Amino acid sequence: MKQIAAVIVFMILNASAASAQSNQMITVMQPGSQPSTTGSANNFSGRVRVDAPFKGSAPARISGAAVTFEPGARTAWHTHPLGQTLIVTAGVGLVQEWEGPVQHIRPGDVVWIPPNVKHWHGAGPTVGMSHIAFSEALDGKTVAWMEKVSDAQYPH
Repeated sequence: MKQIAAVIVFMILNASAASAQSNQMITVMQPGSQPSTTGSANNFSGRVRVDAPFKGSAPARISGAAVTFEPGARTAWHTHPLGQTLIVTAGVGLVQEWEGPVQHIRPGDVVWIPPNVKHWHGAGPTVGMSHIAFSEALDGKTVAWMEKVSDAQYPH
């Protein structure tokens, strides 16, 4: 389901960009056409898989991916210059703004993180979580990575 949703999003984004530029055509990426990648140890704690990454064609600035976190896995603290939207597709997850409360997120939840808000997100301690993440680039940059979420900061 995650891969299908990511492909649909990619098709919509490319169709929108193509309508703005007549020399572009709709592109369809089939599920499995891109290999899964592992989330970088610099930016994630625990086991994280990234599938179906997409990026809109100019003038679009949007990009994203389907991301799966194993239990206890999470992002490092980070910000997005134009914000981020998460659509939870499976499991039970957590999201936290710097110095804010930890919030539980579940399938169907849509999470909006405003521009430049320091935050992290990931799986709960005993259940994995998957989401589709969207963000827009500002001057070519979609994210600013910071320090990892410590074990003391992560709720057990």
